[in-house]
Amino acid sequence: MKILETKTAPNARRVRMFLAEKGVDIEYIQVDITQGENLSPDFRSKNPWGKVPVLELGDGTCIAESIAICRYFEETVPEPPLMGRDPLERAQIEMWQRRMEFSLMLSVGMAFQHLSGFFKDRMTPVKEWGEINKEAVSKLLAQLDHHLASSTYIAGEQFSVADITALCAIDFARVIDVRPTPEQTHLTRWHQQVSSRPSAKA
Repeated sequence: MKILETKTAPNARRVRMFLAEKGVDIEYIQVDITQGENLSPDFRSKNPWGKVPVLELGDGTCIAESIAICRYFEETVPEPPLMGRDPLERAQIEMWQRRMEFSLMLSVGMAFQHLSGFFKDRMTPVKEWGEINKEAVSKLLAQLDHHLASSTYIAGEQFSVADITALCAIDFARVIDVRPTPEQTHLTRWHQQVSSRPSAKA
């Protein structure tokens, strides 16, 4: 069993953090996305979408998409639970996880892709779309600061996969020059708390 990843990619970091929280020791194989290694026929035989990370099981079965990989390990290594213990908690964590995925992580990714020119050899950057997403990230950080005034973690009082997604997105947002402001004290408290976990260094 191994994971094909690019260590600098925020989605790869999500999986590493999740597995570190679970205490899972696994082999990581680096894929050079700057050289298009993820677009090679060999890699696309494992994930036709050409994205990292990919979990490859011992029998050759491949699972792509970060949260799908996390779900596999949540089911196979149930402790500590990072996706909820009961129906209500699981629904609440999934609600916040989806918010962090689609409103924060995706917006950071779109801003990076369309403003940095990093993938201009394989896509057509649209600067205006990048700026729209960058502004959306800043607005969401303000929303999160307000939310965290009454919540220890993103999805309540327990650390969860939603915190992992949020941390990886916010940390990666440095590439678009967006960071929590000094006035966002609740978000800063949360960021320091989650960043101090050993898994954040994975």
